[in-house]
Amino acid sequence: MEVGLSIKSDQGGQYNGKITWFVLLSCMMAAMGGVIFGYDIGISGGVTSMEPFLEKFFPEVYRKMKEDTKISNYCKFDSQLLTSFTSSMYVAGFLASFFASSMTKAFGRKPSIVLGGAAFLAGAALGGAAFNIFMLIFGRVLLGVGVGFANQSVPLYLSEMAPPRYRGAINNGFQFSIGIGALSANLINYGTEKIKGGWGWRMSLAMAAVPAAILTLGALFLPETPNSLIQRTDTERAKLMLQRVRGTEDVEVELDDLIKASSISKTVEHPFKNILKRKYRPQLVMAITIPFFQQVTGINVIAFYAPILFRTIGLGESASLMSSVVTGIVGTGSTFISMLIVDKLGRRPLFIFGGVQMLVSQIMVGGIMAAQLGDHGGIDNGYAYVVLILICIYVAGFGWSWGPLGWLVPSEIFPLEIRSAAQSIVVAVSFLFTFIVAQTFLAMLCHFKSGIFFFFGSWVVVMTAFMYYLLPETKNLPIEKMDRVWREHWFWNRIVGEMDEEAKIEAA
Repeated sequence: MEVGLSIKSDQGGQYNGKITWFVLLSCMMAAMGGVIFGYDIGISGGVTSMEPFLEKFFPEVYRKMKEDTKISNYCKFDSQLLTSFTSSMYVAGFLASFFASSMTKAFGRKPSIVLGGAAFLAGAALGGAAFNIFMLIFGRVLLGVGVGFANQSVPLYLSEMAPPRYRGAINNGFQFSIGIGALSANLINYGTEKIKGGWGWRMSLAMAAVPAAILTLGALFLPETPNSLIQRTDTERAKLMLQRVRGTEDVEVELDDLIKASSISKTVEHPFKNILKRKYRPQLVMAITIPFFQQVTGINVIAFYAPILFRTIGLGESASLMSSVVTGIVGTGSTFISMLIVDKLGRRPLFIFGGVQMLVSQIMVGGIMAAQLGDHGGIDNGYAYVVLILICIYVAGFGWSWGPLGWLVPSEIFPLEIRSAAQSIVVAVSFLFTFIVAQTFLAMLCHFKSGIFFFFGSWVVVMTAFMYYLLPETKNLPIEKMDRVWREHWFWNRIVGEMDEEAKIEAA
């Protein structure tokens, strides 16, 4: 029985064009939307382990950490208010993503990116100036609005601007940018923690304004994608833009496909209702399962709470922050490797190999913590650094599989008529389960203890099997011809049926 579909590269070669500097520069600027997301992930994890920050906003957690000798190692940071600091951003992002869908479709990808950067800029300013918990949380909400708009529009922008045979590498640049943002945040946290006077956390939070300002100002000069211009009935501008981004005058074949896709999209009045139709069932399933699985890999254990986790196993405050820098370097490097190989090896092999790598490392970390870390005291430094190495192996597996591909695959599989709505579902599901994991992790760590790693490891088994059997290969196929992968897949063709008569005539 076949379990996947491989599209040969020559199928994607029917469009003329090459990678131009215009495309690269535009995509690099748009990918700053990933930097603001990654920066926030890294900063929120770091400041929650800084003692002056905890003492000011979460004094109960600070007291348990410093004075309570009876509480379990796994429960020192268990606070719903503390997790609300992290997770509140994702509630706002969840709600904002639905508004972003309508705006992205009606006005284009560019305005959504600009609005996302501006909201994030305001949130950064508020967080850095916060003097009480309410001001801090409201700043997080504004950050969530910014990330909601950016995450909805940037992956679409990258996939639509990229030539088909390089789409994987360019879109993976979004996750690479997330890694750059998280690594920058970890380095800043490591530096600001040493500032005397206990105000270093303010600098960490306020520095988010730097990438946000670059994104907001730079996005004002971004070109709109040809797909979006055609969708808004500006065919002549779309043709000129397509010629510019492809670096050739001969773009008629691709332009015709975009016009056809746009004509179909204009017949759809209610895309959120339309996506429920049987012919879109595979895309809907992927729009829900891929972001869900991405969040239950356990990566948020590392992304949000790595310094807390390293403090749990006995490392000091400074050593914990430096350990987060190390994992950030590993994650960013592995994502860069993914950019180089994703269009050669394909999406499915990376999903599968990365899943196996994550599973093995999670089991080993859970086993060491179960055997060596009790409720009180720490573990030997040797074991602590073995745990750090294993976590780096885990982060590397995520970095070249579920990290970038969790954004790439959803952004390239949706037809134009449901693309904005479907991407909003992807972002909404991602934020919803990011919120759930972020809000419950510290309580789960307290109750599950080392079993938390086995819990997430079991999900990795499920998602790896899912990708092996149900994800068709999508590398090198033009984004407007992606519907063929479902009709030719061993499982999905039973649902979407054979090619319709018009498609059969065209194929003949």
